[in-house]
Amino acid sequence: METLVCSTAHSWRTALALLATLTLRTAPGVAAAAPPAADSDAGTAAVLEINGPIGPATSRYVVHGIEAAHENGSRVVVLELDTPGGLDSAMRDIIRAILASPVPVVSYVTPSGARAASAGTYILYASHVAAMAPATNLGAATPVSIGGEPEPGSPPLPTPGTNPPQDGNPKAPAPAGGAAPPNLPGSAMERKVVNDAVAYIRGLAEERGRNADWAEQAVRGAASLSATAALQQKVIDIIAPDLPELLARIDGREVRIGERTVKLATRGLAVLRMKPDWRTQLLAVITNPTVAYGLMLIGIWGLLLEGYNPGAVLPGVAGSVCLLIALFAFQILSVNYAGLALVVLGTAMIISEFFFPTYGSLGVGGLIAFVVGSLILFDTDIPGMNVGRPLIGAFATMGGLVIAGIVYLASRSMRRPVATGTQGMIGESAEVVADFTGKGKVRYGGELWNARSDAALRAGDLARIVRVEGLTLWVEPR
Repeated sequence: METLVCSTAHSWRTALALLATLTLRTAPGVAAAAPPAADSDAGTAAVLEINGPIGPATSRYVVHGIEAAHENGSRVVVLELDTPGGLDSAMRDIIRAILASPVPVVSYVTPSGARAASAGTYILYASHVAAMAPATNLGAATPVSIGGEPEPGSPPLPTPGTNPPQDGNPKAPAPAGGAAPPNLPGSAMERKVVNDAVAYIRGLAEERGRNADWAEQAVRGAASLSATAALQQKVIDIIAPDLPELLARIDGREVRIGERTVKLATRGLAVLRMKPDWRTQLLAVITNPTVAYGLMLIGIWGLLLEGYNPGAVLPGVAGSVCLLIALFAFQILSVNYAGLALVVLGTAMIISEFFFPTYGSLGVGGLIAFVVGSLILFDTDIPGMNVGRPLIGAFATMGGLVIAGIVYLASRSMRRPVATGTQGMIGESAEVVADFTGKGKVRYGGELWNARSDAALRAGDLARIVRVEGLTLWVEPR
């Protein structure tokens, strides 16, 4: 009887735990998580993955993931980072969510060989706990603006009695308060962008008690550090080979959340991996610059085909949908609108070559505008945030072949004799209806024509047309 009671109580506890798991709510942007890997009574650690360039889809996933972790009662959120960087707006959305999070956020650069470059460094600095796996790196946080990099200017002269700063050297002198050094090369706008980024990352470093001087070097000089060097220079807090070891090592650590101090209790937490939902995955697809570029071209060509063939319906519907989706993606992405205008202009000029043959002038000009516009459409050095050049080359080659074909056909048609109108009758044969010398009648194309000839012609003979004057044919014997 005692065994039955214990078994029944265990069954009730199991059923309640299963019911709690099934009714676990997730915020929009986060799909149902994987089952916990440990006893759910110990609490959960919500794990979000940032793998690849940081864009609008990534920020949506992380922001909603942090909200879902709070609603689900997770004790800590772990951001697993492996990113080359990303868009500034998406990065700032993620950092705002981390700073406002009521749940401690741990940024963890993993697996071995991963990196938290550029935007990833800012996120690492903003987190309550910064951790890295062995053989990982961070840094290279200099902002890159749309429009390309300027020509390098002359470096500022060192102040007498000081040594120039070296990348990764925490003892290198840095301007107090993040002020720009004198004679900083670059335009005024570029200096403003860099100084803003320096102030931003120094503020994050001061908030979390991390090395602010090295953070400035990462922005101004694109400095980078390995995991071991980052721990030595107090850029990160922990080096851990895997997630269970990380949770064990940060157990008992105190972090500040707002105005209160929280002691982490992470040992033995169940790991709850939260995946992006279908909306976030769809957003990630359409905001891929290559996909957005392709959608724009499909939209332009679809609408043009519908205009040339009214009633076809399918090209118009597909073109409208693709163009609207592309415009939505362009609104989210950092687009160089001069490049977009050049792409549209180049496409229009190539199409105009069909209707106004200029022996390649319009077509070649349009092809040049199309290629230049495509190259600067997403003119940024951020990995994953530009259009693949092989795709641009494929479209340019296809356009060049079309233009070459048009020029060839136009040139060949110029060498052919005229085949329509009165000019097309010259050299053709006409049948003599009755004997005549001077004036008579001939049959051509099933019609009777007045004819004139200096030679005598007999009925049934074939005469060659040499000239047409009004309704009279000048003929001669064949």
